[in-house]
Amino acid sequence: MDMALEHLSKEDLIALLRKKDAAIETHQKINSTLQDENRHLKYQVELLKRMQFGQKRERFEGNPDQGVLPFEVPAEEVARQEEEVKEQITYTRKKQSAHRGRMALPAHLPVVEIKIHPEGDLSDMVCIGKDITEELDCEPIRFFIRRYIRYKYAAKNGEGVKTGELPERVIDKGIPGAGLLAMILTDKYMDHLPLYRQKQRFARENIPIASSTLEGWVKQGLQRLDPLFQQLRFDIKAKGYLQVDETSIKVLESDKKGACHMGFYWVYHSPLDGLVLMDYQPTRGAVATKEMLTGFRGYLQSDGYAVYAKIGQRPEVTPVACWAHARREFERALDNDKLRAGRVLALIQQLYAVERKAKEELLNPTQIKELRLNESLSVINELGKWIFAEVKKTLPKSQIGKAMRYAMERWDKLSAYLQDGHLHIDNNAIENAIRPIALGRKNYLFAGTHDAAARAGMIFSFFCHLQKT
Repeated sequence: MDMALEHLSKEDLIALLRKKDAAIETHQKINSTLQDENRHLKYQVELLKRMQFGQKRERFEGNPDQGVLPFEVPAEEVARQEEEVKEQITYTRKKQSAHRGRMALPAHLPVVEIKIHPEGDLSDMVCIGKDITEELDCEPIRFFIRRYIRYKYAAKNGEGVKTGELPERVIDKGIPGAGLLAMILTDKYMDHLPLYRQKQRFARENIPIASSTLEGWVKQGLQRLDPLFQQLRFDIKAKGYLQVDETSIKVLESDKKGACHMGFYWVYHSPLDGLVLMDYQPTRGAVATKEMLTGFRGYLQSDGYAVYAKIGQRPEVTPVACWAHARREFERALDNDKLRAGRVLALIQQLYAVERKAKEELLNPTQIKELRLNESLSVINELGKWIFAEVKKTLPKSQIGKAMRYAMERWDKLSAYLQDGHLHIDNNAIENAIRPIALGRKNYLFAGTHDAAARAGMIFSFFCHLQKT
């Protein structure tokens, strides 16, 4: 090789060296790209592990400007702390054993008094007082038969017969009474107890009820609630401020054999009066919002889903973004870039501190708007300037880069809640309304038909209000 180079001219040698340098540079770029992709894929794997097995709570604490201390706590300090903990536990146990107070029992419950006198002859004794002990108890479910006996009367002149009128019933010519139906619906849709488990409970009481009978009762009972649901739909469409989100529900009725159809509950929440409506639709496309949001005017608060973004482009709609979703992206970036993600999370904490202050001081909407403009606006301006400057230094595929771009693309919408004291800083209220459905899915797994899913959304809408109260 060296002998071959000796015969090359100076120009050829320089060209060869340049080719070599170019090849090395190309290799380094490829290597750097592969390393970035490898880091990104590792992060995705860790994120999926966290979503599947890790805690769901989004938590950030501490000063973002303070790093991890470069030393461990001395052993004697650890021992002293353990001793303090033991003393505290001992003190707590003694305090509990004193039993100086207990939970007040609800005043609305009926009271059954059991009077206990001392045993033996009390004729020579006088009652000077009494000690009262109360306990909370219950009776197991009591099933009974309500028998309507309708007497018939005939006129003495033979001109007619009168019969006692039967009260209106939930299911005409049906067996279940209103109380039994209410229990079945509450157990199924509020406590997420599937019908087959309820059937087992009836069997323990020696009341055999077929599964098809239970299903028929539920269907007919929900059909009687449909007029109320239509009124709820009308009322919530008329609100000028809606929060909206969606969650999936599997439906057994599917065009594909052996597969479930993936339907969606589109959830609409009116923060002004707390109304919630869960509208089942077989699709997640924009057509699913046609009935509810066509002609809507006012504030629409949502996440970054494209369907909501398109609706927000209407001149009569003011889109409002959710700070909880923006914060979630930065919380995920803590492992990717703790310093910068921590700084953003610390500033977002300040925004939520203002909201807590408004809640604790019971401020009205006008006062809330004034408080936000005085305290939150400066934080948002500082955060916006910093993100718009730092995003240029981040890799687009990195989680911190995604978080920054998520916030940048929605910055005006994230700031929109400053315009009106009625608006919420996030969509957490509607996510709380959706949470019971996620719990229920682990029990009933799927809905049998699209109609059944729609009826379930109806009863979920009513129960959401009960869960708040």
